[in-house]
Amino acid sequence: INQFLEHARDLGVPAQETFQTVDLWEKQNLLSVCICLQSLARKAPKYGVQGMGPKEAEANVRNFSEEQLKAGQNVISLQYGSNKGATQSGINFGNTRHM
Repeated sequence: INQFLEHARDLGVPAQETFQTVDLWEKQNLLSVCICLQSLARKAPKYGVQGMGPKEAEANVRNFSEEQLKAGQNVISLQYGSNKGATQSGINFGNTRHM
């Protein structure tokens, strides 16, 4: 089990996604074992092996010019929407109506 954990860390599995040996040996925390296996499966396509689950995200850095940043400040904020409409703020479930 220790060799598996060492190789998983070598392949890039973060330490917070690995498990303790007793978690598997004594079946104490099988959820952490599953998390480790899923994390390892996300790393698999990088090494030419078919993975399981969603593909791991890659960094997508965006660099905006000063002109683009200034253009964003000219947008009218109401174009984003508003939260001033009807709400359910006065509803009382299971309570009597106070008049």
